[in-house]
Amino acid sequence: MSSSPAPGPAGRRIFVDKQSPKPYHALLQTAEAVRTTAAEAGLDRTLVELVNLRVSQINGCAYCLDLHTRAALRAGETTRRLGVLAAWRDTEVFTPVERAALALAEATTEPSDAAAQESAYAAAREVLADDQMSAVIWVAVTINAFNRVSIMSKHPVR
Repeated sequence: MSSSPAPGPAGRRIFVDKQSPKPYHALLQTAEAVRTTAAEAGLDRTLVELVNLRVSQINGCAYCLDLHTRAALRAGETTRRLGVLAAWRDTEVFTPVERAALALAEATTEPSDAAAQESAYAAAREVLADDQMSAVIWVAVTINAFNRVSIMSKHPVR
């Protein structure tokens, strides 16, 4: 019978990416493959970052919101559009392709709403090619995973 190590101090979170680096490095490799897939599907970097940000807003991941806001700005996104992203349905500043991608990303993040998922999927079919739909879903799946790593680790925003 093996004994397990004593638990760490109460309230202190471990950084799971540092504690278990192999799965985290695999996740980083997945993210790189997803970025390549998105680019090959013709999705520009600003759209990918909008998806990353919207999913991170839904999940409440401060670390990823900070990281991807800076990435979106570097990619050429505007502060105006970033400022209204949480209410994207109530604006006219996003293109039909962006709107479809955002709805599909939300449906991927909150899959329990079957009606919203079907609606988002149908709308995406009208403006996104199959490879673009697949890439958007993979972007959403990947940022959801990173959100969980950062939220559970309580990665700080500095």
